[in-house]
Amino acid sequence: MSLPVAVPARPTLRPPTALVCAGCGYRSPREALPLSCPRAGLGDDVDHVMRRTLEARRLEWPCEDEANPFVRYRTLLHGYQRALTAGLSDDYVVDLIRRLDAAIAQVDGRGFTVTPFAPSDALAGSIGIYPPASVWVKDETANVSGSHKARHLFGVMIELLLADVEATRPMAIASCGNAALAAAVVARAAERELHVFVPTDADAGVLARLSELGAQVAVCPRRAGQSGDPTVIRLREAVANGAVPFTCQGNENGLAIEGGLTLGYEIADALRLSGTRLDHVVVQVGGGALASSVIQGLQEANALGAIDSLPRIHTVQTRNVHPLARAYERVMVRLHERLGGPLEGAVERLSHAASSGSIDGELEWIGNHRAQFMWPWESAPGSVATGILDDETYDWLAVVRGMLATGGGPVVVDEHELVEANALARAATGIDVDPTGSAGLAGLIRLYRSGAVQPRETCAVLFTGVRRNGGTP
Repeated sequence: MSLPVAVPARPTLRPPTALVCAGCGYRSPREALPLSCPRAGLGDDVDHVMRRTLEARRLEWPCEDEANPFVRYRTLLHGYQRALTAGLSDDYVVDLIRRLDAAIAQVDGRGFTVTPFAPSDALAGSIGIYPPASVWVKDETANVSGSHKARHLFGVMIELLLADVEATRPMAIASCGNAALAAAVVARAAERELHVFVPTDADAGVLARLSELGAQVAVCPRRAGQSGDPTVIRLREAVANGAVPFTCQGNENGLAIEGGLTLGYEIADALRLSGTRLDHVVVQVGGGALASSVIQGLQEANALGAIDSLPRIHTVQTRNVHPLARAYERVMVRLHERLGGPLEGAVERLSHAASSGSIDGELEWIGNHRAQFMWPWESAPGSVATGILDDETYDWLAVVRGMLATGGGPVVVDEHELVEANALARAATGIDVDPTGSAGLAGLIRLYRSGAVQPRETCAVLFTGVRRNGGTP
């Protein structure tokens, strides 16, 4: 893909965004673009994840009437602010985004646009939630490559192009499906070489599409005595040999979260324009990039005045593999042991403490002792929701922080609940979502039946991936 001609503008002194490691505090120089923390891999137990931060007091909420979310919210992206600091113009960045988006439309048949987010009375009524409360659905099934994953990787590609990262370096991703397809579409549009590491049970239709898009696919069996996801192990080997980690695991590529922020921003904008207050958001979790992005996007929207309050954030994993829920329970035990107080009302007390920053020291300790809270799932996972079977939740601490700060928590669901929720989702909304993409609904139903969600409360779920090849759950 040819780049627009750079037109120098008056450079600014310091951008209002920065890249900071959430684990060790490493702050990247503004001229650098580290996708992972340079201190990672030194043998410590710190949860090294690069995170884009912003100074809300120096920014305003974007209110531009623009269909492309990357153009609409560009002023909140690190690549945009970094480009202006380097002397490039707003027009240059917008032109680059539009060129890449047009190239993606040539490859995939569609470019990026704000996706639907609206209440579904039929879905709410089927659960037992009635007006004036509602259930809102964010529909990502018609997004680029059929899921939310392309948001993450489009954001990464914008950053790489603006930073002029050499195009001769191959790109690499570990994925079982949607993320790989998204990466292949974006890489093809940008004319970049892509290596995809997939598990042995990868869908044949996905593999065929990856081949059509020119990706180089490597099937990764589990090796005897090896702990962790074999596709991630192969990804790390490729990165060690010079490949760019073009992946959605936040610890491998922290910038993957930034593109996903647009999803949270769109939700906030819809709430702002409709005057709606959300009580709960339920998000399915595999590697954690989706939940981390939604949490951070809503937090930033709140800090910039787009929404007045944050909903409770709940996450959903399957009974067969739930490393995030396991980590959350261990975090809660640690915090209760350290802070004391009765078990009754502990969630509300910790929510207030987390949102006020009074337990930041404890959370920092937890982030510096990762192995006590997050480690690979011991057994080979299996589920109808194949997209949330990550051995580890790579963005786990950011998601735990978000749940703590909002008074939410993890939900673990059974296979029959995933199947039932998928059938209900498709019947009530007409959206052809896959079981992974509707897993959040399974969590919402369980929360409602347990009394954690009340009939008068307004909730939101995200339908994140389309069914492939007309498959059935």
